[in-house]
Amino acid sequence: MNQPEIWLRGPLPNVPALLQPAAHALEQALLDARTALSNFPDALLWERPAGLASVGFHLQHIAGVQDRMLTYARHEALSETQFTYLRQEGKPTNEMPTVADLLTRLHTQTERTVAHLRTVDPGALPDYRPVGREGLPSTVGGLLFHAAEHSMRHVGQLLVTAKLLVGLQDRTVLQQAPQ
Repeated sequence: MNQPEIWLRGPLPNVPALLQPAAHALEQALLDARTALSNFPDALLWERPAGLASVGFHLQHIAGVQDRMLTYARHEALSETQFTYLRQEGKPTNEMPTVADLLTRLHTQTERTVAHLRTVDPGALPDYRPVGREGLPSTVGGLLFHAAEHSMRHVGQLLVTAKLLVGLQDRTVLQQAPQ
């Protein structure tokens, strides 16, 4: 079914108007990742062509960034579990997750992030929030919009890496290149 991008489908229910762009971007990032990886082979998940970050890294990182930005927006410190997850981003775990596993994790985190947006008082968007151990300055709004734009940025990188890997695997990219 050929639908317009998510931001052109109307407002998401119960998301404050000022946070609709962030919610739309988060939902679009998830949709784009799912679409691009619908037939992506698990065997290529951790490949790093030309030193690029792997598709697995991007999927882990997008979910992790969303989780960390929500924590900071709530004015909380990261937990040891979050630090452990951050250190593991880009590294295959002992369980060797599949593309489907990582997409499920991203789906769950995106749902959690959009659900959080529904609870935010728009009047709190300019409220100061320190980020990281150094307490770098941000705001509730800055953190929530960063979660969305950072997700979109990494999905863009994921799309290119996935397409390159599949093309190299099939070798059709090189054969079809103009002379």
